[in-house]
Amino acid sequence: MSQITPEIVQAHQLTPGEYEHIVSILGREPNITELGIFSVMWSEHCSYKSSRIHLKKLPTRSKLVVCGPGENAGIIDIGKDPEGNDYCIAFKIESHNHPSFIEPFQGAATGVGGILRDIFTMGARPVAVMDALRFGPLDDPQTGARNRRIIDGVVAGIAHYGNCFGVPTVGGETVFEPSYAGNPLVNVFALGVFRKDQIFYGKATGEGNPVIYVGSKTGKDGIHGASMASAEFTEESKQKRPNVQVGDPFMEKLLLEACLEAMQTGAIAGIQDMGAAGLTCSTCEMSSRAGTGIEIDLAHVPQREQGMTPYEIMLSESQERMLLVAHKGRENEVLDVFKKWGLDARIVGTVKSDGIMRVLNHGEIVAEIPSRPLADEAPIYDRPHTKPLRKVPMEGPALRSENLTADLFTLARSEDLCSKRWIWEQYDYMVRTNTVAGPGGDAAIIRIKEIGSSVAMALDGNGRYTYLDPREGAKLMVAECCRNLSCVGAEPVAATNNLNFGNPERPEIMAQLVEAIEGMADACAFFETPITGGNVSLYNETLGEGIFPSPVMGIVGVMKTEMPVGIAFNEAGRDIYLIGGIGEADGVRMGGTQYAKQVIKDIWGLPPALDMVFEKQVQLAVREMVTSRTVESAHDVSDGGLAWALAEASFDNLIGASVDVDSDLAPELLLYHEGPSRVVVSTADGKTVETMAAKYGVPALKIGVTEAGRLKISNKGITLVDTPLATLRESWATALESKLEAEVHA
Repeated sequence: MSQITPEIVQAHQLTPGEYEHIVSILGREPNITELGIFSVMWSEHCSYKSSRIHLKKLPTRSKLVVCGPGENAGIIDIGKDPEGNDYCIAFKIESHNHPSFIEPFQGAATGVGGILRDIFTMGARPVAVMDALRFGPLDDPQTGARNRRIIDGVVAGIAHYGNCFGVPTVGGETVFEPSYAGNPLVNVFALGVFRKDQIFYGKATGEGNPVIYVGSKTGKDGIHGASMASAEFTEESKQKRPNVQVGDPFMEKLLLEACLEAMQTGAIAGIQDMGAAGLTCSTCEMSSRAGTGIEIDLAHVPQREQGMTPYEIMLSESQERMLLVAHKGRENEVLDVFKKWGLDARIVGTVKSDGIMRVLNHGEIVAEIPSRPLADEAPIYDRPHTKPLRKVPMEGPALRSENLTADLFTLARSEDLCSKRWIWEQYDYMVRTNTVAGPGGDAAIIRIKEIGSSVAMALDGNGRYTYLDPREGAKLMVAECCRNLSCVGAEPVAATNNLNFGNPERPEIMAQLVEAIEGMADACAFFETPITGGNVSLYNETLGEGIFPSPVMGIVGVMKTEMPVGIAFNEAGRDIYLIGGIGEADGVRMGGTQYAKQVIKDIWGLPPALDMVFEKQVQLAVREMVTSRTVESAHDVSDGGLAWALAEASFDNLIGASVDVDSDLAPELLLYHEGPSRVVVSTADGKTVETMAAKYGVPALKIGVTEAGRLKISNKGITLVDTPLATLRESWATALESKLEAEVHA
C-alpha cells in the first residue's frame, strides 16, 4: 500500500494528474524523497510550466548571442582585446519575491547571491549588479509600517551581500504601489565578463567523470523554497520563514575565487550552482542537458546538521554551493584548489550513461528518476486565457489643475519620483573601480578594460502601463530601456527579462502574461535586442489580490569608454531642444501617468501610444548627438512627463531652464503626459543638433535655454510653472527619508 496519500500530494503542490504522470514515468509509486524531488522540479518556479509555451515566441538569436535561454545566464560577444581574444559578457535577471516578503533581509541578500552564482558558474567574473524593487506605499495607514520594514530589510540585504562580496550595485529602479503591499518584488540583475574561450556550461558530460560538491555545508534552510515561491500568500505565509535561505557573502566570495581558479586548471567538464531546488536541481539539470545520468551518495554530502534525511538533503536550498563535474583522473587538481581556499569539496558521485538521476544514502537507493522527464520534459500547460484583468474605466476625471507648480512639487515628493539616494548610498557602486556611471542616470555604465570599451545597462518596467494594456505596456518598457541606453550613447544589443505576474490559473491573469510576452517579442525583435534568458515569477498574490502585471526588462548596450553625457544641465545659457517633439496626448492616455497617480490619485484609460519606427529614429538621432559630443546633456522624457524631465535635469548643478513652447495641448497634458520617443538635450551647437535630427527625420524643437537657479515653463508666453530650483530640489531630495522616518515618530 502506498504511503503517498492525496493529502501528501496536495501538500507538495502537485495535482492528481501530475501525480499520475509521476507514477507512469517511474512505473511505480514514488517514495517520499522522490515525491519531494518531483514537487520542486515541477514547481512553477523551476519548470515554467505555465509560461514555456509562450516564452518560445521571444526572439533569442543575433550575431552577437553566444548562449541564449536554457543555461544559467545568457552570453553575448562584446569584442576583442589587443591580442585578438574574444570577450563576452554573461548577464541575467532573477526574482526573489516571495522570500523577501517573508524575511526581507535574507530574502533580498540571497537573491543577490543566487544571481551572482548564475554568472560565475558560466566562468565569468561578476562586475555589476542592478535591482528593480516594488513595494507597497510607505504612508498607507494599514500597511505602511510593514512596507517600511520591508524596504528597510530589502535594501539592507542587497547592500550587505553586494558590498561584502565586492561587486558594485550600479543602479536600478524602485516603485511603490498598493498592489505590492502584500507581495513586494525584488528582481536582481547581474553581469559578468570573461573570455569567449573560457565559457563553462552546466552539463554533466563524460561517463565515469567524478561529480564534486563544493562550498558551504548543507543545512535545513530553504527546504521547499522553490515550491513556496510557486504559490499564493495566505495568512500562514509568515510561518514559512524556514523556507528562506540564509546567505554568507564572504563564503560566496571564496567560492567565486575558487571556482574561477579551478576552471583555469582545465580539469572541469561542467559546473552549475545549487540555486532553487538545491542539489536536486543541479544534478538532474546537468544530466538532462548532457543526455547522461548522475549517481550520487548523500553520505558524502557535507552537512551542517546531524540526522538530516535524504528528503531534506535533496531539497535544501542552503546557499553558496556548487556542483561540478571533473575530468576523470584530474579530480585531485580540483580538490586541491578548494582545499587552498578553505572550502568543502567532496566527490559525491559519478556521471553515468543511463539517463537516470540515482540518489543513494550510505549505499542504499533512496531515489531513482529519469533526468529528462524531471527537468527538460517537465509538464507544460497551455492555460486558458481570456481578456486581461482590468477593473478601471476608459475615461477619467477632468484634468483641471488649481496650481501646476504645486503639482510639480507633488511629483517631487512622491515615492516613485523622489530621490532614491537613501537606497543607493547604502550600496558600494564604485568597488572594482570600473563604474563609469552609477545610480541616478538613465543607464549605468561599466568599463571593460580588457577591450577598451564599456557596457551600459538599463532596467525598466511600468506595472500601471501593463495593467492598462499588457501588450502595449511591454512594448513601451522595451522602448524606454533602449532609449535610456541611447541617451548615454550605447547601442542596445541584448536583453533579459523578469516576468512578475499573479496566479496563471486565472484566465484573466494568464491573458496578461500572454499579451505582455507577445508585446515584448514584437518590440525586442524590432529593436534587435534578443532575449538571452530571464526569469518567470508567478503566483504573486496575497489573499486573492494580485500585483499589477509587472514585467521588468534589463537591456545591455555597447559603447566606447569615455566620460558619458549625463542627464544634468551643466552651464547656463545653453540651448534646450526636445528631440522627438511635443508628442500627442489626450485624457484617455493620461490615466497611467505619474500625474494621474500622484496628483489626481486615480488610474484609467490606456498607456501612451508608441510608434516603434519613430522611436527607433529618435534613438538613432540621440545616439549620434551623444557620441559626437554635440550635446552636453541628454535625458529621456518618461515618468512625470516633460516638466519632470526638465526638473531632473536641473537638480545636480542647480542649473535650470527657461522654456517656452508653442502647443495647443491643455497645460496638464503638455507638462505631464508621458508620450514616448522624446529626449531633452542641452547644447552649445543647436545648428548641428537640428541637422542631425533632420537626418533621421525627427523633430528637434528648440524650447528654451538653461538658466541658473530657476525652472520656468511657459506655453505661448503664458507661464505654467515657475519655481526656484533650491526649494523644488529640497522637496525631491528629502521625501523618501521623511516617509521612512515617519514610522519612528508615529
